[in-house]
Parts: sequence; C-alpha cells; structure tokens
Amino acid sequence: MSTAYAQQMAKYNREAVLSAPPARLLTMLYDRLLLDLGRAEMAQTGQNWETASENLLHAQAIISELTSTLNTDGWDGADALLGVYNYVAAALIEANIRRDAAKTRDCIAVLEPLRQSWHEAAASLPVQLATASASGGNLGIG
Repeated sequence: MSTAYAQQMAKYNREAVLSAPPARLLTMLYDRLLLDLGRAEMAQTGQNWETASENLLHAQAIISELTSTLNTDGWDGADALLGVYNYVAAALIEANIRRDAAKTRDCIAVLEPLRQSWHEAAASLPVQLATASASGGNLGIG
C-alpha cells in the first residue's frame, strides 16, 4: 500500500469518526472490537503472540472507552452492561498474559450478541435521534 493511499485512508477514517452520530460511533467501536478479537484469536491459534497481544491491547482500549463513556444514570441496564465490560476487560488481560485463545473466544461469545443488539437499536432510532449529539449521549453513551 502506498504512503499516499494510506494517508488518504487515514483521513477518510478520521472524517468518518468525527462526523458520525453517537449511535454510529458506538456501533463502529463494537465492530472494531470484534475485528480485533477475531484477529487476536487467529494470531493466538497460530502462535503469533506479538500480533495477538497488539490486537488484545487495542480491544482493551476499546473496552476502556466503552466503560468510560457509559452513562450509568441514563438507563436501567447500564450497571449490568458495566459488569459485562469489567468482566471482558479482566478476561482480555488474562487472554493476553496466558496466551489463552479460549478466553478470547469467550469474550467474542459475550460481545457479539451485544454488537448485534446495538446495531439493531441504532437502526431503529428515528433519523433525528440518530444524528443528534445530546450531551448525555444516545443509547446510554456520552
């Protein structure tokens, strides 16, 4: 990949993130989270520990972002979701330290249904809500 192409892609991705409504940002985070976990699991299976660790660390950063932006006062399910995030954060650390692909697969199994649910929730929002940038966030993020 050429440097110019890579720079253009980086610019495009940056613009997509900066212009995305809150619900879309949430689904983008979940999509990348599951991509990282899939890559990490494949790398662990292939004993490519450096790549596995890199992807697990990025997944941990996403979980940290999801945790820090979760509005626990915004809806009744927020505390349960926080518990899921805390469990996944600990499991990702263990998966990385112990080089445990099964732990990584467990995180995928926990998070994939949430990813699908957030996509469905975002798709069901009226257009004006999906594009609003309320200070408390939509879907319990903000």
